[in-house]
Amino acid sequence: MFHRKSISLFVIGSTLFYLTGCSPKKEPAPQSGYYHSGIYFGKNFSANYQQGIADGCSTSKGVYTKSHTLFNNDQNYNNGWFLGRNRCKHLLVIEDEKKEEN
Repeated sequence: MFHRKSISLFVIGSTLFYLTGCSPKKEPAPQSGYYHSGIYFGKNFSANYQQGIADGCSTSKGVYTKSHTLFNNDQNYNNGWFLGRNRCKHLLVIEDEKKEEN
C-alpha cells in the first residue's frame, strides 16, 4: 500500500513539475523599432540598414536580392544584409518539403 501511494505521489509530482516547467515564457514585444517578415530587428536603423535587412531576408527566403553598389560601398547596408539573411533563414520553405507534408 505504501509503495503504491509513493509511486502515485511521484507521478503526480512529476506531472505537475513538467506542466509548470514547460510553459512558454512570453516576452512583451517592443512597441517601436524595425520589423521585417514578422521579425523584430531593433531600433534606430538607417534607411540603408533597413533596406539591407529586407534584401538579406529576401535572399534567405530563396529570392536573391542585393544592391551590389550599396553592399560594396555602404557598411550599414552590408551589415543589414547579413543580419537579415541570418535572422530570416528559418523562413525558407523548400517546395519538396511542402509536397511531402501534403
